[in-house]
Amino acid sequence: MTAEPLLLIVWHSRTGGARAMAEAAAEAAGAKARLLHCTDADAAAMLAAQGYLFVCPENLASMTGAMKEFFDTTYYPLLGQIEGRAFATAIAAGSDGEGATRQIDRIVAGWRLKRVADPLIVNFAAQTPEAILAAKSLPEKARQECADMGAALGEGLSIGLF
Repeated sequence: MTAEPLLLIVWHSRTGGARAMAEAAAEAAGAKARLLHCTDADAAAMLAAQGYLFVCPENLASMTGAMKEFFDTTYYPLLGQIEGRAFATAIAAGSDGEGATRQIDRIVAGWRLKRVADPLIVNFAAQTPEAILAAKSLPEKARQECADMGAALGEGLSIGLF
């Protein structure tokens, strides 16, 4: 294994759901992963990793603004430098999570990243203002799915599968 962690997990969360998802993935990947909030992730962190897990909530059928800002500030500095690297997504959703997934897929298509896992969408079924704004607890089944994704990505990168 290289000195740098192989998997960079970039996350954003407002109510805790996406944060718990990212932390479960990072914990399962162990030393193979580096967990960074989207405001702390930069082009250098992206270049140092061999693969990525992008984790965020879906708000108004889109990824959160903070996560979009991460992509806005790293996109052009990385263009032409990370082609073929592995990526996956984990979305905390109130309904379907497809909008945020599609938005991330469109962005990383320009980097020519390779999706190596189906999108993981955890539906918190938050449909009222109170439920949407409430702190989220990650159900055990979803925590295990996030952990499995983190472990698989970390191991796949370490053995050169991706």
